[in-house]
Amino acid sequence: MNGSDRRFDLVLRAPRAVTPDGETAVCVGVTGGRIRAVEPLAAALHGARVVELAADEVLLPGLVDTHVHVNEPGRTEWEGFETATRAAAAGGVTTVLDMPLNSIPSTVDVAALEVKKKAADGKCSVDVGFWGGAVPGNVADLRPLHEAGVFGFKCFLLDSGVPEFPPLSAGELEEHMRELAGFGGLMIVHAEDPVTIAGAPQPHGGHYQDFLRSRPSSAEDRAIATVIETTRRTGARTHVLHLSSADAVPMLHTARADGLPITVETCPHYLSFDAEAVAEGATQFKCCPPIRGASNRERLWQALAAGDIDCVVSDHSPSTPELKRLDVGDFGLAWGGVSSLQLGLPAVWTEARARGHALSDVVRWMAGQPARMAGLRTKGRLAVGADADFCVFAPDEPFTVDAARLHHRNPVTPYQGRRLDGVVRSTWLRGGAIDTASQPRGRFLIRGAA
Repeated sequence: MNGSDRRFDLVLRAPRAVTPDGETAVCVGVTGGRIRAVEPLAAALHGARVVELAADEVLLPGLVDTHVHVNEPGRTEWEGFETATRAAAAGGVTTVLDMPLNSIPSTVDVAALEVKKKAADGKCSVDVGFWGGAVPGNVADLRPLHEAGVFGFKCFLLDSGVPEFPPLSAGELEEHMRELAGFGGLMIVHAEDPVTIAGAPQPHGGHYQDFLRSRPSSAEDRAIATVIETTRRTGARTHVLHLSSADAVPMLHTARADGLPITVETCPHYLSFDAEAVAEGATQFKCCPPIRGASNRERLWQALAAGDIDCVVSDHSPSTPELKRLDVGDFGLAWGGVSSLQLGLPAVWTEARARGHALSDVVRWMAGQPARMAGLRTKGRLAVGADADFCVFAPDEPFTVDAARLHHRNPVTPYQGRRLDGVVRSTWLRGGAIDTASQPRGRFLIRGAA
């Protein structure tokens, strides 16, 4: 597109930028909150405002995090839309999709969705969409929620940890997925097998290896096998959440090669940490499914590089410090969830570059592919027609994580004290730099319209 003869609201000149075609030097023209031109850097685009990126900065599309537990209303002391979206903006994330739990009420019907929107209204620094929930007895609520604009439906195959969001049995999973197949809905699944976990040693005390034995990879593998076979029978689109077991990759590869509509995500913590290095009583590392061993982590990286894992999203699942039981360091008592919404980009980039991956790979995993999975057509790419959502990133600038300086509500994260590469210098939403001290400008996103 030739935009040199037009005047734009905003022009960004970037000696380095990551576009769908890879890293290059570009001049980006923005009008009305949308990207209207992407030209070589030498193009003389004219703008009411012109921003020149520094030599050590790279222009990225705003990241898309499709797995965030905001927990408001009902458990706002755990997080909340104001703090979660500020953390997202500080981390270069311009779009988040909120999980249907651990808020009260859970987003399992249209009335609950409206309650959540009311709670979020006017508080969001970035754009926000919502997942619906699939729980026993709400098959009749799925289509109305779909028509109300949720992006899909989350279910658990075992206890979710909160009583108001019960799991589906294998039979209920099939019933719900047959309903979704009828209108093209998407099922996203927390896949761990309850029978396997019930037969495993119960977690207790401060030894991480004891906790790891309580959530064996075989539980994840068996549940994923159930999801694959249910997908095969129903034809419904499915997405496997937070893959931690690399043992499941071959069967997922085969299912996808067979043409089954299955996508897969993993998370920064599974790519950054290993079970052998988790210290005694370090319950800030507890999550479900768990962080596994170093060899498993490397196989996840191999699967990501091969395309068997589509995207990397945070599964930001915070709680109060009291619920993490740092006072006693007991993995059996602690809430399971990692707080990392602000840190995903530098965490993944630090590990990716050490394994020879390019920044364009990270952008694909954390922006383009999550947007594609969720059907966010105007998000996650530096391209004409997309929303003018940007992250200005200094990939070579190191920093040490200080949890007290992060924007999410409670200062607990397993990244505390970790040295990471890459600093987000600024984040832009629809052509305007996000200022977390100003009135939030985030909008609600509707499936099919975003």
